[in-house]
Amino acid sequence: MVNNKANTNNVLANNKDNSSSKIGNKNYKKITFWTAVAVSLGAIIGSGIFVLSGTAIYLAGWSALTAFILVGVLAIILALEIGELGSIMPHAKGAAYSFAYEAFGSELGFMTGLLYYFSSVTAVSTIALGFGSYLSSMFNISSSVWSIAFAMVLIFLLSIINISGFKKAANVDKWLVIAKMAALAIFVVFAILLIFKSGKFPMQNFTPGHDGVGISAIFASSVIILFAYSGFQTISSFTSNVEGGPKNAAKAILMSVVLSIIIYVLVVFTMLLLMPPKFYGMSADPISLALKSVSAPSWLIYIIDIGALIATVSATLAMLIRSSRLMYQISSDKLLPKIARSFNTRKDVAVNGTIISAIIGIAMLFAGNIYVIASISMFGILFAYLISSFSLIHFRRLKIYGEFKMPYYPYLTLIAISLILLFMFGIPKNVLSVSIISILLLFIIYYFLRESKEKKPVRIKLFK
Repeated sequence: MVNNKANTNNVLANNKDNSSSKIGNKNYKKITFWTAVAVSLGAIIGSGIFVLSGTAIYLAGWSALTAFILVGVLAIILALEIGELGSIMPHAKGAAYSFAYEAFGSELGFMTGLLYYFSSVTAVSTIALGFGSYLSSMFNISSSVWSIAFAMVLIFLLSIINISGFKKAANVDKWLVIAKMAALAIFVVFAILLIFKSGKFPMQNFTPGHDGVGISAIFASSVIILFAYSGFQTISSFTSNVEGGPKNAAKAILMSVVLSIIIYVLVVFTMLLLMPPKFYGMSADPISLALKSVSAPSWLIYIIDIGALIATVSATLAMLIRSSRLMYQISSDKLLPKIARSFNTRKDVAVNGTIISAIIGIAMLFAGNIYVIASISMFGILFAYLISSFSLIHFRRLKIYGEFKMPYYPYLTLIAISLILLFMFGIPKNVLSVSIISILLLFIIYYFLRESKEKKPVRIKLFK
């Protein structure tokens, strides 16, 4: 693989040219800074707290608090990196894929793009399944069949909302975020009042999780927790749509991550106050389960369930937006068939990308329980984060900068790379094996398609 310095130096120019094409059409509607923060929070808060926090507590016990903070620090570093990369390529819709494509070319771009796309679509399934579980809980239905059925309906309806127009979807998301934040605040206040009334701190609940204590327990839950933070990349797929440009988009990413860390730590601590780790298991509706364990009033459980439904709707919508725009970007670079290139410039929506993502998302609902589906999603996300870090190093080496520059480079970037590699060991071995095989298959498919277009084999000299 060869980096073409001349082509790379034209990244900013190429992206500026795109502003007059489909991707940067003047009909695009700008969204405010706080709406951008809301969209990012909508993608973050929902998959983590309302759906996967119980699994993280079950695996790590009280160590989950440390894991949420540690992974949150990594998320802040990654947010700074992606903020800078987004400012270099403000009109790119493919987030990590676009960074890899511009930095390293079509080979690594193709592999990163498809892994990241599949992870995004799988995230849609994970969060939608959480929605189905909470809705089933409200109706006192224990069958998992209904959870899957409700999740399918959600994905279908949100696809219609997304197709109706991006700005409309973003503004809906803003109000959904406000509602679910209120529900989480009520949950935390109730638990604190309950402990205050009892006059006794439940120290017995702060026990080790299923995987023991220490570093091993933290890494065991880190994959799930990192998934919980992954939504912040959503903004980088529509940087050019944010008022104030790339610098404001970068600040929105950072703001959403910092807010999510505070919220996560508060809620996880509250969940430990209510119930020991061993009772959470792989539940997709852990907060509702915790309230039922202390015989909370039915009205409170309904409020939390409604908040969870709102949260999962918000997060699913944000992930659909991200995956559809990512597919469009990959297809625009001629690395996917033309059918994925359909884009409504008036509504700023990748129409076919939304439809295809919805179909795959529904199919992935049958891949296993919430932990398995989330783990499948995480490998591609971790790989995308890793390539994004190397992309930033590449652009800095060539002295290509955007409006926003992350501080303490390269130290923070090196820390991010190290943590990503360590967290990869937290992925279940069976999922990790399938993911590695997937990388090899993507390489084979790419080179087969490329060589079939060439009259003679392409031979590249890597060294002088």
